[in-house]
Amino acid sequence: MAQPNNFGFGEEAALLKESARKFFAEHFPTEKLHAMVADDPNPERMSSAAWEESLWQQMVELGWTCLAVPESAGGLGIPLVAVAGLAEELGRAAFPCPLLPTLNATYVLAACGESATSALGEIAEGESATLAITDSDGNWSSDCTGVSCEDGKLNGTAWFVQDARKVSRLLVSARSADGVGLYWVNADAAGVSIQPDAIVDLTRDQAHVTFEGVSAEQVGADGVAALDAAMPAIWTILAADISGAAEWQLQTTVEYVSTRQQFDHALGFFQAVKHPLVDVMIMTDETRSLVYNAACAFDTEPERAAQYAHMAKASASETAAYASGRSVQCHGGIGFTWECYVHLYFKRQKHSQMLFGDAAWHRAQLADILIGAVA
Repeated sequence: MAQPNNFGFGEEAALLKESARKFFAEHFPTEKLHAMVADDPNPERMSSAAWEESLWQQMVELGWTCLAVPESAGGLGIPLVAVAGLAEELGRAAFPCPLLPTLNATYVLAACGESATSALGEIAEGESATLAITDSDGNWSSDCTGVSCEDGKLNGTAWFVQDARKVSRLLVSARSADGVGLYWVNADAAGVSIQPDAIVDLTRDQAHVTFEGVSAEQVGADGVAALDAAMPAIWTILAADISGAAEWQLQTTVEYVSTRQQFDHALGFFQAVKHPLVDVMIMTDETRSLVYNAACAFDTEPERAAQYAHMAKASASETAAYASGRSVQCHGGIGFTWECYVHLYFKRQKHSQMLFGDAAWHRAQLADILIGAVA
């Protein structure tokens, strides 16, 4: 099936994206973000999970958590292109919340079929969730896990769990005698221990989660197949978040160099400043185009979804690195200070750059798809 015009980004998707932009502009300006997550510049401070739960509840009431939940499970079941638009605005605002991990868990649960209907219904009703699927080596392959399941009990540790201290549910991949399955667990269940990780990103938190004899509900018998089916959506959503954050970095930096004077000219007058910012604009537009191409493929050409999602995340990872470097450098000396807002986005982008694979990893996977795996 050929992709529709404009990637299928219709009136409903445009309305969702615009309403999200207005919501964040009204309720969560950047100065509020800085006051919330960067109140303590001490490098020895404990990792925090600062966020505004009242705004999160408003997002739940707006129905954002149930966007990707199939209609059969009580959700809206809207196309990924519309969800990507929302993720882009979330990245632009750098809003600390568990929306991205909840959407990620939703796509995995949806790939599990009828066995996950109850869990999807919980998300549709407002529960938040995150994936606990990665081993201690940080291997993003769907068949790697540090958790085992025996007699319905989970034991082991899941690493690199995103926003673990903000969610109410965990979707855990665990290995049993029958292979890798997926299990639905309450975050506060007996035997679950969440140990925060020290990460550079101030707008998100990360943890490793230990399970000791935790009772769990299996929601997917073939976890590898479900994860493989959902990963293109997960990569695409994260790339959309990066695209939105890069747009903020570009616009904020252009505004600064247009007003900051040096040698009787605005900084933006000099080619050494304007040319790198043009490169940021081009890279951001490239990433955005690849994001919506990948989202449209997930909706209409599932056989190409993985290929296009690898392209989107590879591009996004490079955009995250380049836009972050240029935004700090073009702000000059003030760009390196704690009071300047650009460091919040720099750190978020560096985390996103590596999350679920960097550019080199995604291009290696893409090569396997296009030319075959290395013998």
